[in-house]
Amino acid sequence: MATDGDQFNAELLAAEHAMYAPFFGSLGVTFAMIFTAAGSAYGTAKSGTGIASMAVARPDLVMKAIIPVVMAGIVAIYGLVVAVIVSGKVAPGGPEYTINDGFSQFAAGLVCGLCGLGAGYAIGIAGDAGVRALSQQPRFFVGMILILIFAEVLGLYGMIVALILGAT
Repeated sequence: MATDGDQFNAELLAAEHAMYAPFFGSLGVTFAMIFTAAGSAYGTAKSGTGIASMAVARPDLVMKAIIPVVMAGIVAIYGLVVAVIVSGKVAPGGPEYTINDGFSQFAAGLVCGLCGLGAGYAIGIAGDAGVRALSQQPRFFVGMILILIFAEVLGLYGMIVALILGAT
């Protein structure tokens, strides 16, 4: 004879094996790409305007000033890596792919994407100010690179946490 406890356990098992679980995993993939690409685009645009304004006075320093743009582009690669890895683990909902897996991959994409957005924003602001300062004082180059590394590592932290979360 079935008891209320057995019915409750069956309902819990059905909820855990929900068919909409892959939606959240796919949403994580989407957020990883969207937000890191947006951060990368902002960092590239903001640093690029600084490069354009400093290149008028010091065209000889343009190649050194490209570094913030390259670093902003790397942020999008972090999102791409997470999106590819997580998308390879998204499967049809059921016993093999539970709602826990979907939520975990959703969180992975969100943490990578938002950290990438913040990193791209920081790289853009620091890169713009850095290349303008570089045009006035070329010895500022090493300081600019260090500041950019500290901004870039925010995106790297997000990717590491995302890979841990998405490794279900």
